[in-house]
Amino acid sequence: MTPEKVLVIDIGTSGVRAATIDPDSNIDNVCYEAVLPISPMPGFVEFDPLQMANAALRVANGCLGKSGPVSCVGIANQRASTVVWDRKTGTPIGPGVGWQDLRTVGVCLALRDEGFRVAPNMSATKVEFLLNLGDPERTGDLCFGTVDTWIAWNLSQGSVHVTDATNAGLTGLWKLGEPDWDGSILERLNIPESCLPKIVNSSEVVGYASALDGAPPISGIAGDQQASLIGQGATNRGIAKITFGTGGMADTYVGTTKPDFEVKGPNGTFPIVAWKRQDRYAWGLEAVMLSAGSCIEWLRDDLKIISSAKESSSLAASCSSTQGVMFVPALLGLGTPKWDLGARGTFVGITRGTDRSHIVRAVLEGIAHRGADLVEAVENDSQTKITTLRVDGGMSANEVFLKALADATGHVIEVSPVLEATTLGAGYLAGMACGMWEDEDDVSGAWEPGQVIEPTLTNRDEVRERWADAIGRSTETIPGLSSLEF
Repeated sequence: MTPEKVLVIDIGTSGVRAATIDPDSNIDNVCYEAVLPISPMPGFVEFDPLQMANAALRVANGCLGKSGPVSCVGIANQRASTVVWDRKTGTPIGPGVGWQDLRTVGVCLALRDEGFRVAPNMSATKVEFLLNLGDPERTGDLCFGTVDTWIAWNLSQGSVHVTDATNAGLTGLWKLGEPDWDGSILERLNIPESCLPKIVNSSEVVGYASALDGAPPISGIAGDQQASLIGQGATNRGIAKITFGTGGMADTYVGTTKPDFEVKGPNGTFPIVAWKRQDRYAWGLEAVMLSAGSCIEWLRDDLKIISSAKESSSLAASCSSTQGVMFVPALLGLGTPKWDLGARGTFVGITRGTDRSHIVRAVLEGIAHRGADLVEAVENDSQTKITTLRVDGGMSANEVFLKALADATGHVIEVSPVLEATTLGAGYLAGMACGMWEDEDDVSGAWEPGQVIEPTLTNRDEVRERWADAIGRSTETIPGLSSLEF
């Protein structure tokens, strides 16, 4: 009898997790190993691809040791982080280059002037950098992959070289929905098409994990934000999810018709492939907050106002309001709706009576207001009213923040029963391909929130007007950066 469990390998920015998911959506047998990126120079973010691959194999085997055999394997991953390796030996030709890496900003600006829209967080210019580093003459037999591709390659012992459509869309090398990679940008960056993976469905058997006991099929792949969308059952119009991690990402499904803007909508959202199954695209929109949980880390590690992230909730709860203080979380600039990389973090309304509890509460409320900005942008660009808002990520455990988010958005907040819904989403995609779940409606029906938070703010419009004023004060702090657009 075939075991009814899915093994999921979830590759995050700071570590690798493996877990099993059963037909009742229970996550068990979790194994985790830290794999931290390094920053050898300002703006550089690198990781060791072999360390990452070996950690993935260790946690996967550790999980299987606890659970026994599984039906199939799903992969969720940080998007756009880039690896280039030798096809025959499997040896990387350089470091892995993380999605946050900014070493190719100058190249992206030059490309913009030539009519190519490639952001520095995308893979395209990272691939060029690695090829110039390890194969300047382009004579090697090399493979490029984002993290999902690299892990699938190692799980299959070199027999599977694929990426799914959710990840391909963040490479800058593929025009969304097209049958092939974009030859014009490949030619401009001198990237041989032979090194690119095959673009596959997010839910289908693409090969076998022969490096694992039982060689289960690899049947689900998705970038972390899309996996979180599916993991929270947001597979119908009108449902949005926000993942609050280091930054914040709001995503919503908009249907089977591709959005009518190619790069960025009027309100600063991006079209994405939400998932692809049975060769049919499901489209979505994504809105981005550059600083969320990183603001809590700033309070803890730099200002030392709190000793732990958990303390931010209890300290903020010790005061009933911020006493008029507002904080704009623009430590790295502002994202959706009005992108401004030169905006900077701003406190408004500080008085002699302001203490650290007011500061911490203002930071939590500021992140919540940015969440409301994302929801409004998604509604405007999709022309769809968001009726259900679901949240996951580390900050979804913060009670004061959740209440502030409900008040700022005016929405009932449904909190994910697991902090990281990415694992669950990758499991659903893999499980649909191997018969554990029938389809997206089956997955959506499995959703049950861990907690529901109701809004109670009676003067929301007035508060949001004050927020708009605070945002205006934070913009164009560094005009040279504010003028940059990719």
